[in-house]
Amino acid sequence: MARQIAIVEDEPAIRANYSDALRRLGFEVQTYASRPDASSGFDIRLPDLVLIDIGLGDEPEGGFELCRELRQKSATLPINFLTARDSDFDIISGLRLGADDYLTKDVSLPHLTARINTLFRRVDALRRPQGAEATLKNGDLSLQPERMRVTWKDQEVPLTVTEFWMVHTMVRHPGHVKSRDALMRDAQVVVDDATITSHIKRIRKKFIAIDPNFDEIETMHGAGYRWRA
Repeated sequence: MARQIAIVEDEPAIRANYSDALRRLGFEVQTYASRPDASSGFDIRLPDLVLIDIGLGDEPEGGFELCRELRQKSATLPINFLTARDSDFDIISGLRLGADDYLTKDVSLPHLTARINTLFRRVDALRRPQGAEATLKNGDLSLQPERMRVTWKDQEVPLTVTEFWMVHTMVRHPGHVKSRDALMRDAQVVVDDATITSHIKRIRKKFIAIDPNFDEIETMHGAGYRWRA
């Protein structure tokens, strides 16, 4: 069964170009021109992945609002911003709202396809039968790599797929500093330092929501991050 990708883009020509290209690659594509239309469609069925522009019609921040809505519906739905807006502020804002990736519209089709397939590979792990998988434990943390499930003090932490792999990278080698490059490599994203910092801040915030005393992720200035040994 073909995976369904939803494209939320208000420019008809751009919407058609992306949908045609993705259909040729074998994806099922659903398109929306506005946030309200997309919201209504997603109430009926969530796609397998969403590509969202930020400015949608008369809503300059409509994509951000839609991302917020989608994250409330699903912690693991892959959400990518695909937009002409490339300021650091916009990128960090998108990631803070829970997007997994942020691409600008000058991205090549092969690069876009590679990023989409990376997210799908991670999500596939959730669909594997739960069996005798290896569970990583570190104090109050329990991490199941195959199902991308993380719990802290027996409460599930709602991490996005990108956030999960960053935690996974640090927890595998507690006490070892992981550079930003290492975090990008393991999460299979190519972003700048500010974007990695934004992901880490969001991860911390999710753990702190469960445990206000959470302090396991250490920032090693100039070097990267580590999970306390």
